[in-house]
Amino acid sequence: VQLQASGGGLVQAGGSLRLSCEASRSILELPLMGWYRQTPGKQRELVGTITTGGTTMVVDTLKGRFAISKDRAKNAMILQMNNLKPEDTAVYYCRANSGISYWGQGTLVTVSS
Repeated sequence: VQLQASGGGLVQAGGSLRLSCEASRSILELPLMGWYRQTPGKQRELVGTITTGGTTMVVDTLKGRFAISKDRAKNAMILQMNNLKPEDTAVYYCRANSGISYWGQGTLVTVSS
């Protein structure tokens, strides 16, 4: 499975971005997908996940600002990020797990103060 993350960029604090993770295989065949992020010198951390059935989970520290969904027309997982803060600056990665774990290449999000 190949995953292509896109949508990153430079945004001012308080702004929004929508990241997309397009998959080479039907997302209906991927039981669990998720978003992670990583800043230099730190471990990659979980942002949230979504199951085939659409059940989502976003980590407590990001709830209320970040939301995960699926765009079936584009065969993609979406990360909607609102009210962005400078500390959200990171490379965002998507992951799919179907017994084997697959990672996208990452997309950089930079939030300026």
